Amino acid sequence: MPAIAPFGTWPSPISASEVAAAGVTPQWLDVVHDEHAPGVWWAEARPAEGGRVALVRAVGDGRVEDVLPSPWNVRNRLHEYGGRPWTVVDGTLVFTHWADQRLHARPLSGGADGGPGAVRPLTPEPAVPHGVRYGDLRPGPGGAVWAVRETVTGARRTDIARDLVAVGPAGEVRSLAATHHFLTGPQLSPDGAHAAWLGWDHPSMPWDETAVCVADVDDDGALGPPRVVAGGDGVSVCQLAWDTDGGLLALADPSGWWNVHRVPLDGTDTGTIPLAPVAAELGGPAWKTGARWLAPLGGGRCAVLAAGRLAVLDAATGTLTPLAPELTAWSPTLAVDGDDVVGIAAGPRTENAVVRVRAGDGTVTHLTPQPALPPAGYLSVPQERTFRTADGQEIPAYVHPPQHPDHVGPDGERPPYLVHAHGGPTGRNHATLDLDFSYFTSRGIGVVAVDYGGSVGYGRRYRERLREQWGVVDVDDCAAVARILAEEGTADPERIAIRGGSAGGFTAAASMTATDTYRAATIKFPILDLAQWTGDGGEVHDFESQYVYGLVGPLPEKAERFRARSPMHNLDGLSGPVLLLQGLDDEICPPDQAERFIEALEGSGIPHAYLPFEGEQHGFRKAATIVTALEAELAFYGQVFGFDTPGVPALELRR
Repeated sequence: MPAIAPFGTWPSPISASEVAAAGVTPQWLDVVHDEHAPGVWWAEARPAEGGRVALVRAVGDGRVEDVLPSPWNVRNRLHEYGGRPWTVVDGTLVFTHWADQRLHARPLSGGADGGPGAVRPLTPEPAVPHGVRYGDLRPGPGGAVWAVRETVTGARRTDIARDLVAVGPAGEVRSLAATHHFLTGPQLSPDGAHAAWLGWDHPSMPWDETAVCVADVDDDGALGPPRVVAGGDGVSVCQLAWDTDGGLLALADPSGWWNVHRVPLDGTDTGTIPLAPVAAELGGPAWKTGARWLAPLGGGRCAVLAAGRLAVLDAATGTLTPLAPELTAWSPTLAVDGDDVVGIAAGPRTENAVVRVRAGDGTVTHLTPQPALPPAGYLSVPQERTFRTADGQEIPAYVHPPQHPDHVGPDGERPPYLVHAHGGPTGRNHATLDLDFSYFTSRGIGVVAVDYGGSVGYGRRYRERLREQWGVVDVDDCAAVARILAEEGTADPERIAIRGGSAGGFTAAASMTATDTYRAATIKFPILDLAQWTGDGGEVHDFESQYVYGLVGPLPEKAERFRARSPMHNLDGLSGPVLLLQGLDDEICPPDQAERFIEALEGSGIPHAYLPFEGEQHGFRKAATIVTALEAELAFYGQVFGFDTPGVPALELRR
C-alpha cells in the first residue's frame, strides 16, 4: 500500500548527479564513407568532461569509439548558437575547436600505428582570440572544405562580417561569396556543377524569410555570379538538400507550413514546386546552421521530420507515412545510409539515442545502448493535452504529473506544479522522457511544458501569434494553462511556479511582474531589459540583435511598450520570490542584465537568490553546474511552498 507523504517530500532515487550524467547528448550526426573509418559518426556533449563536445563513431555491437581525444572540443560560435562543426573530405577529418574557433585537420590514416594521423591547425591563428570563426562545414571540390567564416570587425557584439570560404588541404583560404549578412554553408551538387546556400538579412530571422542562392562552380572550385532562385517575400526556407537525381529540394513555407519543394536552378522562375503538400510542419527553426529535417531517399521519396517525428514523404503517391512512431522526438540531423535512415531520437520512456530505421518497414536498431535509467515507476510519462482558453484559443502542452511507485499525497491535498516555458521563443516541447522533469515529479511536484503562441510545429500562423506580442501572448498562454490545471483540481493554485531559460527566462520573469498566477519563478540566463537586448542597446549578439523588434515592435516608436514589458522596469509588481541562475561567459544573454536585476532587488523585501557560474555559456554544460542549479531549484521550491527537501543544500534567500 502506498505511503502517504506531502507532495514535494517523496523520496526519489533520481539525483541531480544522475540528471547531469544523462546530459551526454548526441548531435551533428552524419554517415562517413571513407574506407579508413566508415560508418555513422556524431558529436557528443559530455557534462562530466566540463561540457566538452567529443566526436565519436559507431564501431558495431553497440560500441562507440572516440575519434578525437580530449581536449578537442568540436564546437563553434557561428551565429553564437553554432553550425555543423565537422566534415570528412578526401580521407581527412576537418573540425572546429571551441578554444580557438579555427579549423583543424586530421588524416584518417597515416599514423605511426596505422591509425589516424596527427591533428594539425588548418587555418591561421587570428590576431584577436575568437576573432575569426568558422562553421557549417561541408565537403567542397578538390579536397577543399566549404564553410561560413565570421570575422569580428569591431568592439561591439554586432560588429561581425560573414562570407563563404573554401579552405584547401594546405590551409589556403579563398572567399567564395557574401550574398547576405547571414549565410549557411554552401552545398555542392552531386555532379559538382552547382553550389546552393541560404541567406538572409536583418531584420528577418531565418524562420521569417530566407533566400535560396545558387551559383555555378568553375573548374578551379570558384563560384560564378550567385542568383536567387527561391525564397524571400515572406517565405522561409529552413533547409536545402540535393536530391539523388541532382535536383534541388527545399523545405519552404509559402503555404504557411514548411513542406518539401523542388527548386528550379536557372533563376528564371523564382517559384517552387511543392511535392506532396501536407498541412504539417516538416521543418523547423534554423537556430543552428546545418540542421537537417529532410534527407532524400531516392525515387521521389524523402525522410522527413513531421513536427519532430520521422516519416517518409512519397511524391508519387502524395503520402506521408510515419516510421517508428514510438520515437516521438527526432533531432534535426537526419542522414541516409543505403536504404536506412539514421538519426538521433527519443521517446516517452527513452532518452536520446543514435538509431537506424529501415525505411521500408520501420524496423529500429539502436547504435548506442540506452543508458541505465531509474526504475520506470519514478519516471514521468508526458500526457499530450490541448488547453482551450476562454476566447477559444487552443494551447498545446505536455503534462508531467507527480509519479512515484510507493507514495501518494494526503487526501485533499493537491500537488504543487511548475509551468515550464521553453526557450526561443521560437522553440517547442516534445513528448519525451525528461529526467530534469522527473527529478521534480518523482518527488511529488508536477510539471507542465507549454507550447505557447510563437512555438514552432503548428504552422506559421501559430508562430506569428507572438509578433509584437512577446511578453503578452506567451505570458497569457502559460497563465491560462496554469489556471485551468488549478480549476480542474490537478494543481494547487497557491503552489504554482514558473521556470524557464533564455527566452523562457524572460517569460518566467515577465509572468511574475504581469500576473498574480505564480508564487515563485526560476529564471535562467534570461533577457530582462528588452531595449538593452538590441543592437543599439549593446547587450545582444549579432544574430538576434534585431529579433526583438519583430517580437515587441520598432524603436523608438514603441519605447514605452519595451519598458512596460521589461521585468527590469517592473520590479514593484513582482508577485513573489525568484531564483536567478546565470552563466558568466554567456554571449547570448550576457550576465549584465541578471546582475542589474539582482542589484535592484537588494533591500526590496522580496526573497531572492542569485547563483552565477564561472565558465558557463548559454545553457549549462558542466556536470557540477547542472547539479548545483537543480538542487538549488528544489531547495527554492521547498522554502517557498513549505515542504522539507532533505539531501540537498539549503538555499539562502536574501531580501
